[in-house]
This record gives sequence, structure tokens and C-alpha cells, in this order.
Amino acid sequence: LSSATQAFSTVTKTDMASYLSHVPEGPPDAILGIAEAFKSCTDERKVNVCVGAYRDSTGKPWILPSVRKAEERLLADPTVNKEYAPIAGDAKYVDLALGFAYGAQADMTKIAGVQTLSGTGACRVGGHFLSKFVPKPEGMDKVPIYIPNPTWGNHIAIFNNCGMDVR
Repeated sequence: LSSATQAFSTVTKTDMASYLSHVPEGPPDAILGIAEAFKSCTDERKVNVCVGAYRDSTGKPWILPSVRKAEERLLADPTVNKEYAPIAGDAKYVDLALGFAYGAQADMTKIAGVQTLSGTGACRVGGHFLSKFVPKPEGMDKVPIYIPNPTWGNHIAIFNNCGMDVR
């Protein structure tokens, strides 16, 4: 065994637990309280949309028929590119998403976008970009960012860790 492997193999579970014992638990998530209200609701017609997914009566994600059809079309199309996307994402997808979000009449020379993995990934990429490239207002040492209340519990930490002034 290499010396690194030998050194690592001497670490016990107790050592690992103590190593991580200083990591604080994240704050409670106000939005997930909606999920708890959903669980306690007895109405047969209830639909849980608080965590970004529709769920069926057994609690499993319910895939919209339009999404299922799009998946089938992608799987059946041999010309669909299955390669890794470029760092900014699939350019055609990003352009179509921006057009959808801002409208066909928007001046796309003044709008930029990237494709990210999930909302959390978007917050991290966007927060890092804003923190690094947006000029700090006079008299401030951080770029401010305004987030809604309530928000996802991790959003405040993400933007703080990006070096932003979360408001």
C-alpha cells in the first residue's frame, strides 16, 4: 500500500465523526414547511408543488405528459447530441430559454445567460459571477443581492459564501 493509503486507513470512524463535528446544521427551510402542511392535508385532490415537482397520491414525482412526450422524442431521435455541453451550456437551449423568459421582442444583445444544473447551481454560478464582476456600490465592501422572504434555506448561505451582501 502507498503511504497515503496506509495513513488514510488508520483513520477511524470516530476520527471522521470528530473531524466533521464542527460543521453546523443548516437552518430550517421555511418553504419546506409547506411540504409538511401538504403531508398533513387530507384533501384527496391535493397537489404538492412546493419543491418544484408534482407528486402523485403515493408521493412519487408525477411527470407531466408533455415532459414524458419530450423525453420519448429525445430518446427516439438518433441525431440528438449526447456529448457533454460546453461550459456555458447548450447555446441553442440557452437562446430559446432567454427568448421564452424575456419575450421575442427583447433586445438579446443586452441579455446574457448560461445553463446550470438546478436552481441551487444557478444561485452559486450567478452569485459568484455577480460578486466578482459587478462593481461594489460606493462605500460598500460587497455587492448587495436582494432575495425574497421566504426563500430556500440554502440561498442565503450560497450568496453569503459567494461574498455578497444578502438582503
